Amino acid sequence: MIENKDFEGFNYSNTSLNKGEYEDCRFTNCNFVNADLSNISFTDCQFTDCHFSLTKIKHTVLNNVYFSNCKLLGIHFNDCDDLFLSISFNNCKLELSVFYNLTLKKILFKDCDLSGVDFTEANLTGSTFQNCNLKNTLFQNTILESVDFKSAYNISLDPENNKIRRAKFSKDNIAGLLNKYQIKIT
Repeated sequence: MIENKDFEGFNYSNTSLNKGEYEDCRFTNCNFVNADLSNISFTDCQFTDCHFSLTKIKHTVLNNVYFSNCKLLGIHFNDCDDLFLSISFNNCKLELSVFYNLTLKKILFKDCDLSGVDFTEANLTGSTFQNCNLKNTLFQNTILESVDFKSAYNISLDPENNKIRRAKFSKDNIAGLLNKYQIKIT
């Protein structure tokens, strides 16, 4: 087990991160583009200013992991171990990432670009999308009960195909619930 260690400026696209369990570690300005982080465990870890495009995370444990100012493009979070899955994102680019069929209750997305992200059949109960871009984000058979969308923008979701009881919207973004009707709101 690797505990309480700082990793700064490493390029894991060329050199693999050692398999094992990382606890209370901080990764800063690291490159994980096309890296294979499969079967690695991260608990109470922080990733800051890191790049994860097309990174493989099969059976990876992400338990209480915090991402800040990271690029996580095309990441299949649904491949990771979902038993202890607990993650949060601040000022991250998550375009084209997949959260299919995951339970992500009370997850925080703050100031994130979630363009083209797939939340199909996910459970996001009690989550917050604070000041997030949801352009072309896919919500299909998604549990969105008590989700806070008040400051999110570019929302488009079908209330008939998602559970949105007690979800919070602002008057500025509520029109995204009516897109399927192709009506104009002025």
